[in-house]
Amino acid sequence: MASFEWFVCLRYLRAKRRQKFISLITIISVLGVAVGVLALIVVLSVYTGFTQGLRDQIIGINAHVLVQAYGGTMHDPAELRQRLAGVEGVEATTPYIYGQALITSGRASTGLVLRGIEPSTAREVISIDGVMEQGRLLDLEQQLDFPGIILGSELAKRLRVTINDKVRLISPHGSLSPMGVLPKITTCTLVGTFNTGMYEYDSSMGYTNLTTARALAGLDRGVHGLEVRVTEIDQADRTATAMEAVLGPGYSVRDWMEINQNLFAALKLEKVGIFIALDLIILVAALNIISALIMVVMEKNRDIAILKSMGATTGSIMRIFFYQGMIIGLGGTTLGVLSGLGLCGLLKRYKIIELPSNVYPMSTMPITVVPSDVIIIAVSALAITLLATLYPSWKASKVRPAEALSYE
Repeated sequence: MASFEWFVCLRYLRAKRRQKFISLITIISVLGVAVGVLALIVVLSVYTGFTQGLRDQIIGINAHVLVQAYGGTMHDPAELRQRLAGVEGVEATTPYIYGQALITSGRASTGLVLRGIEPSTAREVISIDGVMEQGRLLDLEQQLDFPGIILGSELAKRLRVTINDKVRLISPHGSLSPMGVLPKITTCTLVGTFNTGMYEYDSSMGYTNLTTARALAGLDRGVHGLEVRVTEIDQADRTATAMEAVLGPGYSVRDWMEINQNLFAALKLEKVGIFIALDLIILVAALNIISALIMVVMEKNRDIAILKSMGATTGSIMRIFFYQGMIIGLGGTTLGVLSGLGLCGLLKRYKIIELPSNVYPMSTMPITVVPSDVIIIAVSALAITLLATLYPSWKASKVRPAEALSYE
C-alpha cells in the first residue's frame, strides 16, 4: 500500500501541461522554505559570531574567574595561589589591585580605572600582550625614575601623551590632615598602550605594577583579589565551585558567566527573538504549500473519487497528499541547509564583508556555525511544513466519490 501511495504522490508532483501553474506554486513553496532556512542559518551564524567575538574580547583582558575576600583585602595571596594550583581545571593565577583615580598629563585630565598587576604572572591569565600597540606588559617591571603605566589607546589620545611621557595619578585614598584628606599623587611614565577594540576599555583603563597600585589604594600589604585562568572557559562555573570548596568560607568566587550574566542573557534573548522573526519566512512558505496542495486536491477531485471507488482508504488518500507536502518541505529544507552552510563557508573563508574597526571589535563579518542551531532550524522548518500539509490532506480524504463523479 505504501508503494501505491508514493507512486500516486510522485505522479501528482509531475505536473501536466494544464497544471503548470500548480507546479509553479510548488516550486515557489520549495524556494520559500529554502530561503527561510538559508536566512536563519546565515543570520544566526553571524549573530553567534558577534556574540563569541564579544565574549572573547571581554574574557581576553579579564580573568575567567575572580577570587575576592569578603573582608576587602587578601593578606596572603601567595598561600591562596598555592592552594588553588591543586584544583582541577585551574591553569594559572595572578594577584590584582583594583581602584579608581584621576589621571592628568598637563594637557588634559580624566578619570581612570587602574588595575595593579604582577606582570610576570598576569601574562598567563589575561591576554593584554596580544592587544598591545606599543610596549610590552613586562615593561611595567623596568627600573625607571618613575613607575611605569600602560594606558588604553583612546585614553592616551585623550590625554595627548606618547611613550615616555609623564602622567600624574591622583588618588582619593590620602592621609587625614587638619585641612581634610590630602589625596595621594604619583607620577608615572607611560611605557605602553593597548587597543582591545572595545571603547569602554580603551578609553578608561590603565595598568601599573602592584607596588604603585598598593600605594595609591592605601594598602600597607596584600591585594584585592586573585584572577584565575581556567582550562575550559565553558566549564568555568564548575571550576569556580571546586575552587570555592577548597578556599572555604570568607571568599567570593565568581566566574565570567556570572559576572557578565545580564549582558549574555540579553544577547541570548535577542537570538531567540531573531529566530522567531525569521521563522515567519518559513511560515509564509508553508502557506504557499497549503495553497498548492489545496489546488492539487481541487484539480484531482475526480481522481481521488476514482481511487476511493477502487478501494483506496481515507488514510491512503491522506498519506498521498501528506507525502507530497513532506517532499516539498524536505526539498526546501535540504536546499536551504546546503545553501546556507555554503554561503557561511564562503563568507568565513574569503571575508567578503569588512567592518569598520573603529565601530566593531572585529575587522570582518564573524561567522560561527553551531551544529545544534542548524539542527533546530531544520527540524523547525520540517515541523512547520508538515503541519501545513495536514489540512489539505484531511480535505482530500473527505472527498465523496458519489458527489465527485455525479457531474462527470
